[in-house]
Amino acid sequence: MSRTVFCEHFQKEAEGLDFQLYPGELGERIFNHISKDAWAEWQKKQTMLINEKRLNMMDPTDREFLEKQMTAFLFEGKAPEIEGYTPPES
Repeated sequence: MSRTVFCEHFQKEAEGLDFQLYPGELGERIFNHISKDAWAEWQKKQTMLINEKRLNMMDPTDREFLEKQMTAFLFEGKAPEIEGYTPPES
């Protein structure tokens, strides 16, 4: 049976994640307040950010940058700036 959470990203009830995907307090917050759909959307943005900005996930500075972008996207509704990307019109 799936769990339901109030997704802070979409501001509505939605299917929650099956397990905590990110470590620590932030991971717990994501697990309790972010839906599967919002997480999937973030993963697409994350991939684009890593590729476009040539982030090295072994570099603590790059990981910190990505975590800040993730928090802003999931909880503050701020889309990351990805050079050369134009979001589709709704």
